[in-house]
Amino acid sequence: MKPARAAVLAGLLRLFALLPLPAAHAVGAFLGWLFWLLPTEARRVTRINLSLCLPELEPRRRARLARRSLMETGKTFTETGALWFWAPQRVLGLVREVDGLEHLEAAERQGRGLIGLTPHLGAWELTSLYYAARGPITCLYRPPRLPELHDLVRQARERMGPQLVPTTPSGIKALYRALARHQAVGILPDQDPGRHGGVFAPFFGRPAGTMVLIPRLAHKTGAPAVFVYAERLPRGRGYRLVFHPAPAELAAADPAVGAAALNRGVEACVRALPEQYQWSYKRFKSRPAGEPPRY
Repeated sequence: MKPARAAVLAGLLRLFALLPLPAAHAVGAFLGWLFWLLPTEARRVTRINLSLCLPELEPRRRARLARRSLMETGKTFTETGALWFWAPQRVLGLVREVDGLEHLEAAERQGRGLIGLTPHLGAWELTSLYYAARGPITCLYRPPRLPELHDLVRQARERMGPQLVPTTPSGIKALYRALARHQAVGILPDQDPGRHGGVFAPFFGRPAGTMVLIPRLAHKTGAPAVFVYAERLPRGRGYRLVFHPAPAELAAADPAVGAAALNRGVEACVRALPEQYQWSYKRFKSRPAGEPPRY
């Protein structure tokens, strides 16, 4: 069953790659609308997360945001065909605007390497491809749940230059080595590392399992950290890249202080573009001792 499912997913991605971006986004929005219309797990988790993180919103506004978020998540799937299979220059041509480039350039001028932090916001697959056109970058990733997709995922993400390393001790050592060479590393900072892989730190005022790897990298290497996300522009016109520096406390010696600063940085990105955040991810899956499960 799993090989068949992997073959279907790979075939769909290659099919979506044949579409112009506006059409791919339209298909994705329709798929996401179906996920909202039907009693799906994605809809259930999205509604829980929004009630936890944005309780101040009136219920109708939260419901509207949930629907829009699922439609944007649908676009995340369908646009992957273009990002993985289009020619490199065609992919880079999708970047129509860049805001905050001065923050990236200031970090690069320090000559200590760079920690690029991309939440699951907008077209997050695009950010490492964009940076790879500037210089070497090593990206941490979790291997796909379907092993049959591993080679496809790795080849697609590495074809424009990024080097992928897994979330294992050897992969983490590779990040340190890249920073020692004054190169860039890329990490998704809003993943739940589990109860034994991080600490609990506030995220939208709620305790969330948060990785301590990023604060430790920043503290031990002195490398500056910069947040970046790729906003989808209306009607499939392309993307706007946004850079801004991470809070200074991210590099604190105390991992709990650094984790809290990391979440503040992620939260600032999400508040700037809440409808394009992947609210369907079980961000609060790990709970402090004694707390009931959220999902």
